[in-house]
Amino acid sequence: MTTDMPFRILAVCTGNICRSPMVERLLRSGFASMAAGRFEISSAGTGALVGSPIDAQVAGLVRVFGGETDKFHARQLDKSVLQGQDLVLTLTREHRSRVVEMAPSLLRKTFTLREFARLISPLEGDASLDSPHRWRAILPAAQRNRAMQPTDASNDDVVDPYRRPDEVYQQMVRELVPAVHTLVRWENRHR
Repeated sequence: MTTDMPFRILAVCTGNICRSPMVERLLRSGFASMAAGRFEISSAGTGALVGSPIDAQVAGLVRVFGGETDKFHARQLDKSVLQGQDLVLTLTREHRSRVVEMAPSLLRKTFTLREFARLISPLEGDASLDSPHRWRAILPAAQRNRAMQPTDASNDDVVDPYRRPDEVYQQMVRELVPAVHTLVRWENRHR
């Protein structure tokens, strides 16, 4: 991976004001110090509240975990947003299905966030992935692990906290943040 060809990651949820912006901003923050310029991370929503900022409660959580929340505007997922993405991380299996329906060519590049984190965890320490192109090489390995690791897929979704009690926001954090940290840790160990 070179600085002129950043690895493009898109996070997808429903409204693009809670879960996917949190993934976007935490990944940006996590990768910035160790891989500046090597990633282009963005987000979109299948039913976006277009132009809206990050939900106020989520913005506070993003800042707690070291991310920035300024200059964010929700955007609608469409085929043009999906073009050129190297990895699409959805927040639910339903979002994953929607992405693949819109862009079937992304089938092998689309995972739920939690699923992808689970699939790359066994790859830690794989010396064959210690290269500048490791994120492109990890996709086929994650795909193989997906075929070999039957699991309860209901654990792949991250709950939508929008307009729900504080406990649901905390549940979102418990489901989302460890998965994001897995990706950041993986980059740190393999660079």
